[in-house]
Order: sequence, then structure tokens, then C-alpha cells
Amino acid sequence: MTDEGSNDDVELEVRLAEQDEFEPPESFVEQANVTDAGIYEEFEENWPDCWEGAADLLSWDEDYETVLDDSNPPFYEWFTGGKLNASYNCIDRHLPERADEAALEWVGEPVEEDNRTITYEELHREVNEAAAVLRDLGVGEDDIVTLYMPMIPQLPIVMLACARIGAPHSVVFAGFSAEALATRMNAADSEYLVTCDGYYRRGDPLDHLEKTNTGLADVEHGVDTVVVDRLGSNGDDFGHDLADDQHDYDDLLADHEGATVEPVERDAEDMLFLMYTSGTTGQPKGVKHTTAGYLAWTAWTSQSVLDIKPEDTYFCAADIGWITGHSYIVYGPLALGTTSMMYEGTPDYPTRERLWEIIEAYEADQLYTAPTAIRSFMKWGEEYPERHDLSSLRLLGTVGEPINPRAWKWYYTHIGNEEAPIVDTWWQTETGGHMVTTLPGVNDMKPGSAGPALPGLDVQIVDTSGEAVEQGRAGYLTVQKPWPGMLRTLYNNDERFIEEYWAEYSDTDSDDPEDWVYFPEDGAKVDEDGYITVLGRVDDVINVSGHRLGTMEIESAIVGVEGVAEAAVVGGEHDLKGEAVYAYVILEEGYEGDDEMRAAIVEGVEDAIGPIARPEAVVFTPELPKTRSGKIMRRLLEDIANDEELGDTSTLQNPEIVEDIRGKSDD
Repeated sequence: MTDEGSNDDVELEVRLAEQDEFEPPESFVEQANVTDAGIYEEFEENWPDCWEGAADLLSWDEDYETVLDDSNPPFYEWFTGGKLNASYNCIDRHLPERADEAALEWVGEPVEEDNRTITYEELHREVNEAAAVLRDLGVGEDDIVTLYMPMIPQLPIVMLACARIGAPHSVVFAGFSAEALATRMNAADSEYLVTCDGYYRRGDPLDHLEKTNTGLADVEHGVDTVVVDRLGSNGDDFGHDLADDQHDYDDLLADHEGATVEPVERDAEDMLFLMYTSGTTGQPKGVKHTTAGYLAWTAWTSQSVLDIKPEDTYFCAADIGWITGHSYIVYGPLALGTTSMMYEGTPDYPTRERLWEIIEAYEADQLYTAPTAIRSFMKWGEEYPERHDLSSLRLLGTVGEPINPRAWKWYYTHIGNEEAPIVDTWWQTETGGHMVTTLPGVNDMKPGSAGPALPGLDVQIVDTSGEAVEQGRAGYLTVQKPWPGMLRTLYNNDERFIEEYWAEYSDTDSDDPEDWVYFPEDGAKVDEDGYITVLGRVDDVINVSGHRLGTMEIESAIVGVEGVAEAAVVGGEHDLKGEAVYAYVILEEGYEGDDEMRAAIVEGVEDAIGPIARPEAVVFTPELPKTRSGKIMRRLLEDIANDEELGDTSTLQNPEIVEDIRGKSDD
């Protein structure tokens, strides 16, 4: 690099460091789907009928009668009286104009392997055949089908096949353990499972069916299982034979070749899918999303926030096993008739330029990824993206956790070439889609701040008494009005639904919707322009690489290890993951806190939950810091994990233990 180039880089870094607000490029605004700043006032004045525009993005078998039924808060209903089918909306209605256009671009991990382009016509055929397979197995309306697959084409195909016949799906992330699969199938009373023999990770085939079978052994009822052959001859070494209640996916498809299945007409409020997410009580929560409100919300936010158009090639680098993949790989993009990309592998295999190779080869228009990945890209260096032509990228997005200003500016400069606006999106599994973010054709961007609430949403930052906090002060993020994409309840647990999300700030004895406030348990602050900076969780959930993991679930796994008496788990700051798991463990008498025990604890967590929950550190201690009432002071453990000054220890029954733990943590 020349001296002149070095000076240019320094000047760029200085300018970016000083700049705290960025206007969307004029070239982007000229073509954006939403450009009128008056949309905020219009939606506020016309609420809730403003959401008719979202409903208009869908095709209805029967028109809805009411936009919002708020007669029984917090059990709100949207587009009541309407009937439609999600599979039809994502496939059939696009056939007249998009039949020969790509619906899915699938990129497998092995570079030498043929990738797949699935047109809308091919997707229609394969979804129909898969729907016929499920129906022939006995799957009927409202039967919950569990999907335990990695990022292979059969995952969205079977999701849409389920939607076609009115059977809700429950996708379990392929990286989760056998125990996690069994827990979720038991909770959903799911009698049908679609899985696969294995998949690739960093070039090696992984045996997924063995893990599946281990999980099935703990399911408390009979299960019909369909197994996709992902590995072909590369899976021969695993030596699997299918059991009597297991069926080969390809054989079943061959039996139903050319079959067509009419989309089942579903009520607007019929369940589309369940998604289990971590909770603070140990048991995962079955979040219920319904057909019309969810699909309208993902379509509208895909169009307005991600600026998706039918002619785009849109790349969301998430996994469909999480809500981001549901909303912004499958349902939102396909409802708009665009080309949605799927990638099976990791961004650094076989080289650290793999993601940039894919974007260049497919001329992707958008990239939607996590701050965790962006921090990795920064660590590896800008030389990798600079080797590739990324000029096709029109918009960048981040999801899963707050992004720090330094990472934001690196992303903006080295990936977007300062020409692609960034949408920093805050939302949850429970919200169904985006809630707080800029509209890229309307708002300026502030690195580190997600942006204002979307039009039509009433998001307020409040104190413990529910009063609005001053600008710049930390408080609790709340949503004061319902929205179409919201969860309807927790599966078979209305009481927990109210307790988890509504009880903190609502008058639960009131029938007035204005007395009901949704609390997602995130801290935040708001500035003079209404831009919200999300500060992170205020409950006992750790956000690892954008994945929410319940501390109690991890602690239960640790205590399940022989020799462990008690454990406390907290999240600690991590350069790449955002947060990492730190475990503080008390052993039973006669057991040693050595490397062997530490390895057993790590293995126990991975077996119970999955590698995503692997502790960053395991610290052995004779006691945990507890209040006089016996409550563990996790706040102090977080201070230790983050190497911060200790907070108030006056309420502890054993204050001396805190410095002892800090000393052990430093060893």
C-alpha cells in the first residue's frame, strides 16, 4: 500500500469516527419502496386501519371484516373474518409472472458441490409433492409437524407444505441437542417429524440422524419420521438403517410425483407455526404465530425496511431454525415474490472470503446478517471483502443484538462502500418481525442506535413505575399498542403468556386495551429525535451471537453433571459473540474443580442444549454471592465476568465470597 493510500485510510477513519449521523444515499432514496416521511403521521392518525396496507400485500380467499379486534386484551386478533393460505401467498399467486424466476438460491457448503436454483414453478411442484406426502402420512389440519433440519432446501419446502395443508410447523434448530428436540416435541405433542441423515460443517459430514434417534427415544408418544438424504454416499460410514416408523423422503416423493394439493383455506387467526424460545423458568416457551397477521407483518416489513422487490436477489445469512430465517428468508421475501438465498455453511469455510464470493457470484442486492458476524469480518480484515465486487449490494442490515458504532461504520464502509444504507433492526421471536429500525428511504442513520419505532407502533422507554424516562436515560422498552405480527399466546399456556409479557406494566384486571402494555424485557434509551438505542436484556436470558439462551436451562444442564451441587450462569461481554456464557459452580464434597470436571460441565451443557451454549469459562467456588433471603446476586457475577467495578455488596449474607470468586476468575 502506498503512503498516499495509508493517508487516505487514516483520513477516512478520522472522518467516520467524528461522524455520528449518516443520510441515506440519494441514489437509494430515488428507488426505495418507502420515501415519504409523512408515513409516521399518517399511520398514527389512521391507526389501526393503517395496517390495511400490509393486508393488501396478501391474497385473500375471503376478505377480513375487522382490522383489529381488541375486545379481549391481551389476546388481540387481527384481520378477523378473513381467510387465506400462506403457501398460496408465497408460491401460487406468483406463478403467472414469476414461474421461471428463482424463488430460492441454495448454496451448499462443499464448494465443489452443485448448488440449486429453485424456480417458483419448481418450488410449487416440490411443495405440492411434499404436502401430498404429509397428508398421506396422516397429517391433518392443526397437527403440529416438527422439522429438525439444517439449511437445506427441504426445510423451507416442508414448511410451505405444512402451511399448504393447514398443519402448523415447529422448527427446531439443527444445532440443538437431542434433549432439546425431545423437550419441544413433547411440549407440542407433535407426532410427526421431518429430519435428515446429516449435513456438512466445515467440510465434514455430521451425523444428524443419530442425534435425532436419541431425541426420539425420549419423546413420550409415537412419532412418524421422514428422513431426507442430504449426504448421499458421504453418509454411508454412519451405517444408518431406517426404523419401521421412519420413511425415506425421496421414496415418498417418488410415490407422489406430480401430485397437486389444493391450499387449505385458513382463518386469519389460525396458527401458522410454533417457535420455541428460551425462557427464564427453564422450560422453553412455545410462541404461537398466526397466519394473516404474521404474514402481513413480514411482507410489509420486508418491503418497507429491507426494501425488497421481486427482481432482487436477497441474502439473509441467518438460519431458518431461528425466527430471523422464518420471517426474512422464507415468509417475508417469498410473499413478495423475490429470490431468497440460503447458505448451508459458515462465512469462513473454506476461506474467510466465502461470503463475499457468494455475494459477488449471485449479485446479491441486500445482505442481512448479525453483529457477531460483522465483528468477525472486522477481526479478519478488510482485505477479504476488498478482493470481491460487492457493488450489487443496495442495502445492508443487522439483526440479533445491538451493533456498536465501530462495527457499524466498518460494515458501512468496507461492505457497503458508503453507498448502501444500514437498517439496524430490533425485534424478537415474539414480535414476528421488525419493530424498531430506520426506514432506509426516509430516515438518517445513527450508528449504535436502532432508530425510531416503525410507523404505527407506540414504543416508549419507561421507568419502573411505567412513566416515560428523560431523553438519554436508561429505562425499559415497552410497546403500548398491539401490532399485526405479534405472538398470540404461548402454546397451551395463556397464564404464562400474560405473566411473561404483560404483567409488569399492565392492569391485568382491565378490559381496556389502553391498560395493557407489552414488555419485552429489554433495556433502552431514547434521544431527542426519537431514536432508540437498545441496551440489552434485563431478565435472565443471555444473548449469544444473537441467540437467546435461558440461564436456568443452562444451569439445569450444569447441575445435571455428577458432582455439581449448584450453579449460576451469567452473560459476559465478548468481542465476537456479543455475550458469552460464564458459569460459577459449587461442587459436591469429594469432587475436585479440575480440568476434567470443567470438561464434563462443558460436555453436559453441549449435550443438553447444544454447542451454542458452551460456557466461555467455568469458575469453581465454595459459595455463590447470595442475599439474606437466599437469592443469587447474578449482577455481581456479571461484574466479575466483565471485569468491572463491583456494585453494592451490602445486602449479601456472604460479601467476602465476591472477591474470592474474582480472584479465581483471574487465575
